[in-house]
Amino acid sequence: MTGFLFEFSFWPAAPVWLLMIFAPGWGPTARIAGSPLTVVPILLLAYLPLAIPVFPELWTAVSHPDIDTFRDLTALADGAGAVWAQVIAWDLLIGQWIYRESRRLRLSPLLTGPLLTFTILLSPFGLLLFLCVRATRTRRVPRDEFAAASG
Repeated sequence: MTGFLFEFSFWPAAPVWLLMIFAPGWGPTARIAGSPLTVVPILLLAYLPLAIPVFPELWTAVSHPDIDTFRDLTALADGAGAVWAQVIAWDLLIGQWIYRESRRLRLSPLLTGPLLTFTILLSPFGLLLFLCVRATRTRRVPRDEFAAASG
């Protein structure tokens, strides 16, 4: 069951990623990407079933973090699966923020799509790269035009 939940954890996130990358201008995409509820299926169907059986180890790892405690948690199949499901959920929320910010800044989907793809694979790098793009873009847009664009 653990292997299935590990693999399953990405499937509720995949449609949201696909919409943000391949249908960024479609009306429902903005509504879906604007909702933090997109992570609820991941949390309910993958994270909780993996985290609950290893809750004592999980609690120890987060309340007294050190590398050995975290290694002990991830050595457990359910522990590694819970951490993976958590990463999938947080990556999705980061991707949704990038999508919304890119729309607000009127970035081209041809730029945003690859940034989102990079974020799926290596979210810290994707986020850093997006923050650089965002900083460049916000410097070029006059403040009054920027305020009008954000609605």
